[in-house]
Amino acid sequence: MVQALTFEGRKQRARFRAWHRGTREADYMIGGFFDRYHEGWGEEELGWFEALLEEDDVDVMAWALKTQETPVRFQGALMAKMQLLDYVDIPR
Repeated sequence: MVQALTFEGRKQRARFRAWHRGTREADYMIGGFFDRYHEGWGEEELGWFEALLEEDDVDVMAWALKTQETPVRFQGALMAKMQLLDYVDIPR
């Protein structure tokens, strides 16, 4: 019998997926966003982020940079926060 993940388990899985996207730029953008904002998330916000993780990095980054129209299903307060890009801390 497969046991469903707890809410905290889902957050841990989302954090891993956010920081292991395949490119450093996507890791910083998506992982950094998760680290900055996930603390106060409830079911709705985590569901939004899990759906975002299913999208191609190129698209997510274009939406965050406002170089491509964000699909309606991802528009809203969380995307507005993502578009601020003030959470990206690039090590030097």
